[in-house]
Amino acid sequence: MDRFLAIDAFVRVAETQSFAQAARQMRCSRSVITTRVQQLETFVGAPLFHRNTRSVRLSELGQTFLQDCVDLVGRTNEVVDQMREVTTSPAGRLRIHALPGFVLGHMAQVLQRFQASYPQIVLDMIVNDAAVDPVTEGFDCVLQIFPPRSEELVARKLFPVRRVFCATPDYVSRFGAPRHPRDLLGHRIGWYSGYPTRERLAFHGATEIVSIELKPVLLTNSVHLLREYALEHAGIVCLPTLVASDAILAGRLQMVLPEYPLSAFWLSVFYPPTVRSARKLKLFLDVLDQSFTGVPSWDAALIDRGALSAEIIE
Repeated sequence: MDRFLAIDAFVRVAETQSFAQAARQMRCSRSVITTRVQQLETFVGAPLFHRNTRSVRLSELGQTFLQDCVDLVGRTNEVVDQMREVTTSPAGRLRIHALPGFVLGHMAQVLQRFQASYPQIVLDMIVNDAAVDPVTEGFDCVLQIFPPRSEELVARKLFPVRRVFCATPDYVSRFGAPRHPRDLLGHRIGWYSGYPTRERLAFHGATEIVSIELKPVLLTNSVHLLREYALEHAGIVCLPTLVASDAILAGRLQMVLPEYPLSAFWLSVFYPPTVRSARKLKLFLDVLDQSFTGVPSWDAALIDRGALSAEIIE
């Protein structure tokens, strides 16, 4: 029995509560994971899990030693990575989950810069809008706006995500520009469906805060679809500036109600305190920090033009 592989398999099954999911994360068959856990159970002389056809739960022994095993796996991988750096560059796989609104148009350059420095690290990146828990889903880190439902994660802010309402000049010339937030109720609205406040939002005017509940005709989890919808002159949409900035600067979209800004979110990196790929993750986080220092470039261009206030509303 390879004790490290057996302990690693035990930790993966415990975190995912699934032998099949653990096998997918470790890129091996379910039977291999089952064998490794069974070997460990035989070695310690007691079951680590209570299993049935519908669930996998830690036994009392498994609960007692899980955190020690998590720390052991993380520390072992960190030591191996440090040893490799003495003779060669860091190697291995880094699993990352990220939002498409951020990745499309802004992430490829970061990845290229990272891999130019660390060519032997394989980046395994999953892109979708789900807010996932990196522990249960087997990611080394997740880049998202809304925090996962876990209190045992480290959060590291990258940059603010500002939102603006915008439409094409053609739409505005045909249907008029809203002068007050409540005027939006008379327009066709496209809205991102993933906000925790749903369709309710607050507009922060100079002398008033206006809270309204929108009645969108298009709800979607894709901010890129919202942008394309707006560019078809179909209505007014709310977009993050990281998606809308280029079109606004080019005159293809124009902001509406800029004097009533919305609160911003933060795009953050979430990761467990103990990570199997701690050294590789640190290197990746360093590149992210270097790439997104100060005001994001897409916001800076709008601020320089006077289209966006430098103040961030949280």
